Amino acid sequence: MNDFQSRAGGWLQIDLPAIAENYRRLRSYVGRNVSVGAAVKANAYGLGVAQVAPVLHNAGCRHFFVATVDEGVVLREHIGPDAKIFQLNGPMPGAESVVLAADLHPVLNSREQIAGWRHLAKQQGRPLPCVLQIDSGMSRFGLSEADVRALGADDALEGLQIELVMSHLACADEPSHPQNAAQLSRFRALRAHLPEASSSLAASSGIFLGPDFHFDLVRPGYALYGGNPVLGHPNPMRNVVTLHARLIQDRVIEAGTAVGYSARFVAQRPSRIATLAIGYADGLPRAAGDIATAIHPARPDVKLPVIGRVSMDCMALDVTDLGDMNLPPGTCFELIGTHRPLDDVASGLDTIGYELLTSLGRRHHREYIESSL
Repeated sequence: MNDFQSRAGGWLQIDLPAIAENYRRLRSYVGRNVSVGAAVKANAYGLGVAQVAPVLHNAGCRHFFVATVDEGVVLREHIGPDAKIFQLNGPMPGAESVVLAADLHPVLNSREQIAGWRHLAKQQGRPLPCVLQIDSGMSRFGLSEADVRALGADDALEGLQIELVMSHLACADEPSHPQNAAQLSRFRALRAHLPEASSSLAASSGIFLGPDFHFDLVRPGYALYGGNPVLGHPNPMRNVVTLHARLIQDRVIEAGTAVGYSARFVAQRPSRIATLAIGYADGLPRAAGDIATAIHPARPDVKLPVIGRVSMDCMALDVTDLGDMNLPPGTCFELIGTHRPLDDVASGLDTIGYELLTSLGRRHHREYIESSL
């Protein structure tokens, strides 16, 4: 155990070979003529783009997706010049030259963004690469039907080197939802009004909707990091993230004793309570109290409930069912991992694994596993 690890209350293990294996597994789900990109926005979903992106590049990924210009600038430092970086939010007004200088390919979501990129292309005296996004039914990003028809009817796309036309599915994690078929149909119909270029519709869950959704490029993110893209079914991805919390101290309390802020939890029996050095400042929601559970690695069959309010820097765990097991300070308890899958934890907290994953704080000691046993 190194010095920093011994000082940290939370210990986050990130399995880099598992990320590479998940990329290969997703690669196997699509046809040979379909490229597999990677969403590495939000610092690779909170796991560290500096460590994750080179692993994906070495696995064969050449299409990376970020949300902001700053994310793209950081990413470019960690992958080869042969990779393309697509900036999903598109340029803010006046930032077009920054996007170009950073060697990013903007996703143009509106006629205003198209006009700004065209203006820069005219200044540069050459067509500039970009992506067009269609709103196929999510009503979030992208060109409307009226926009698409207008663009296809005049020279509004002159000066653009359109590399990709894309859209995004709203209900891909619900395979039977009628919105999926409706968006597929709408995407195809609107796509026909735009110039020839590669097409992309599916992210992680969309890959598992079948070949009709794959087109030329798929853009997984969450599944790469071990999230289950087919909720309600066994997870086809390898676990990537394990989160441990360290014990500060434990005590025995009598029945009727309150634990934590607001005295929300009152022991109904004599109980053994462990205080762990992790709280909502580390990404575990305040609402996890009386909902979440943890396990001791030596007893994965025993679910240990989080009790009372989660505090900023600590939380309480009822470890009564471990009996008189020796629990010295520094003992690790697993909150997320093989025995506590990310999606199960998130579902219990009435959220999604995406939010939980990207919320994990900076105070954890981060251990990057670089080789599989």
